[in-house]
Amino acid sequence: MSITSLDNSFVASTYGRFPIELSHGKGAKLYDTNGKEYIDMGTGIAVNAFGVCDDEWTNAVKAQLDKLAHTSNLYYTEPCAKLAELLCNKTGMKKVFFSNSGAEANECAIKAARRYSFQKYGEGRSTIVTLKQSFHGRTITTLAATGQDSFHTEFAPFTEGFVYAEANNTQSVIDLAKQNNACAVMMELVQGEGGVMKLDNDFATDVAAFCNKNDILLVIDEVQTGNGRTGSLYAFEQFGIIPDIVSTAKGLGGGLPIGATMFGEKTEGVLTPGSHGSTFGGNPVCCAGAYNIISRIDNKLLDEVKAKSEYIFKELGSAKGVKSVSGMGLMIGIETEKDAKEIVAACREQGVLVLTAKTKVRLLPPLNITMQDLEKAVNVIKECIK
Repeated sequence: MSITSLDNSFVASTYGRFPIELSHGKGAKLYDTNGKEYIDMGTGIAVNAFGVCDDEWTNAVKAQLDKLAHTSNLYYTEPCAKLAELLCNKTGMKKVFFSNSGAEANECAIKAARRYSFQKYGEGRSTIVTLKQSFHGRTITTLAATGQDSFHTEFAPFTEGFVYAEANNTQSVIDLAKQNNACAVMMELVQGEGGVMKLDNDFATDVAAFCNKNDILLVIDEVQTGNGRTGSLYAFEQFGIIPDIVSTAKGLGGGLPIGATMFGEKTEGVLTPGSHGSTFGGNPVCCAGAYNIISRIDNKLLDEVKAKSEYIFKELGSAKGVKSVSGMGLMIGIETEKDAKEIVAACREQGVLVLTAKTKVRLLPPLNITMQDLEKAVNVIKECIK
C-alpha cells in the first residue's frame, strides 16, 4: 500500500491533507516520494524555525539522545533547567512550566490565572476575557477560550468562564472584564488562525495598563508569534508591554513537541507541587533542541527576519490580485481576489508550499530562509495570485 492508502486506512480522518507524500528535506527545501522539490513557506505551521534537518539543531538533539531520552519530573535534568534559565534571562520572566504543545501551554496559563485569583480573592473571580477571532487550541478548555463561534459546536458542554471582546476595542475589554469580575485577559498579539491580524499597539498598551491597575492578569499567547517569528524573540517586546503569563510552543522546539508557560513576578509562585504536571513536560531531548533554537535567535537573525518581512510586504503588497497584506515579521497573511485554496494548489504545482488562514494565503517561512529561496518563492506566489 502507498503512504496515502495506509494513512487513509488507519489514521483518524481529522486532517484535509494535501496530495503530497513528503519524504525528506533540508533547510527551506522539502522533497516528496517522487523526488519533486518544494520551497517550504509553511514550516510545519511555524514549527521548523531553522528549516528542515538544521545541522546544529540535529547535532544537539542527537547528543542528548545518547545521554538520556526521558525521565520523570521527579528528577532534575540539565536541558530542562538550562532552557528555563535561558528563557527567563532573555525575557525577564521568572519561572517556566514545560509541556508538549501550545494548547497545553495555554491550559497551564488558564489554570495559573484562575489559581492566582482564587488564592488572592477567593471564589467567583475566574472569568477570562479573550478576543473575537482568537485561537488558543483544540482541547475543550482552549476551544472555549477561542473567540470563534465556528469552534463552539458539536463538542458541548464547553468549559465555562470565557467571554469574548472585540479586538482593538479597549472599552469592550474593560466592560466585559468589569461585568464578569474577570481574573485575566488573554490575547494573541497577532491573531494567526483568525486571519493573521496584528493588534493595534495602542490597544495592547491600553489593555495592559487596565489589567495592571485592576490586578487582572495579562496573558499573552505566543504559541505562533513567539521564538523569533515576528521579528523579536517574543512579540510582546515590540508592543512595549510586560505580561504576567506568556505561553509558547511551535517554533520553540524547532521540530520537536514542546510547550512552555512563562510566569512573571506576580505569578511565579502560583504553581506548587501537585497543582499541575506533565509526564513528558521538560523532556531532555525536546529541551536540548529548544535550547539550541533559542540560543541562536539573536539580534542579527531578528534583523534579517525584519528585512525579509519588509521584502515580502513590498513585493506582495503591490502585486496584481492582492487586496492587502497583514501580519508581522515572517508571519504574513495575504488577502487575495482569487480563492486562497486555489492559490495554494497552484503554488504547490509550481513547487512552493503555502498555507491558509481563514480566507487568506498564509506564509510562515523558516527564519533563516535564504534570499534566493525567498525571492523564488515570492515570484511563484505572485504569478499564482494574479
